[in-house]
Amino acid sequence: MIAIDLGSNTLRVLEYDCVTKKELFFYEKVVKTADGLASSGKIDSKAIGRIVDAIDEVKDLIDFDSKTIRAVTTEAMRRASNQDSVLAKIEEHTGVTFNVISGVKEAELTLMAVENRLEKLNYISDSFVLIDIGGGSTEVIFKFENEIISRSFQVGIVTMSQSFDTLNDMENALPNKMLDMKRFCDEVYTTIKKPDLFVATAGTPTTVASMKLGFNYETYDATKINGTLLKKDELDFYLKKLLNMPFNQREIAVGVGRSELISAGILIYKELYTILNFDDCVVVDDGLREGVALQMCQDV
Repeated sequence: MIAIDLGSNTLRVLEYDCVTKKELFFYEKVVKTADGLASSGKIDSKAIGRIVDAIDEVKDLIDFDSKTIRAVTTEAMRRASNQDSVLAKIEEHTGVTFNVISGVKEAELTLMAVENRLEKLNYISDSFVLIDIGGGSTEVIFKFENEIISRSFQVGIVTMSQSFDTLNDMENALPNKMLDMKRFCDEVYTTIKKPDLFVATAGTPTTVASMKLGFNYETYDATKINGTLLKKDELDFYLKKLLNMPFNQREIAVGVGRSELISAGILIYKELYTILNFDDCVVVDDGLREGVALQMCQDV
């Protein structure tokens, strides 16, 4: 089976064997789906071209014809006024039909993947809060013993980075931009309790974890990233380290065209530590793509 997650910044593909429960093939590529979306409200033709090229690249690497494929797309497509025409063009050129899922469904599938990974890592906790910082939105998911509470917020690394001239401007604006997120979390803390564990997934946390472990974009190893503990004060250290690198070294460290987005993501991530009142966070690489694959296996 093949699971595809078209996010606001990245296309992620996973070939998964439901019988052996093994991940057979991984692929991801920055396609900048949401590039320009904040100002135009639309996904432009260049982004469509990048998405089509990436899917064609994957199809050269693995066999799509004999596999069951489930493809989902998230916040950028949810917000785009030209959603229908964009998805029609992608299907016309690649044969892949994307389903636009809600923020609630995105959270459900991401949580499924993260819980599966935490179990494998032997993280046993009655409760945790999971954050998924995407290109166009951030999902906040509380998992308690008998209850799951989640919300999606329109705060993402692509849309935020394109809304401010400088990182300093963005940092100053984030507490107000993330006020609804804070109110949501405060309400959960008041009505239920503060969870035992803070967990993060998606490109920003995994990239910072990768830098901490001495990897770069090409040498990135998800098996080493999973379970990495990041402290809040480490985010300032790695942001400063990234910004002090010459441009070509940044591209090597975090990937071509990603340094500005990761910088914006670190600021969002740091604000979440403050909102959630945690000093430590467990990083997990698994996310929506893996959740889609697990759901496919359950549906068989």
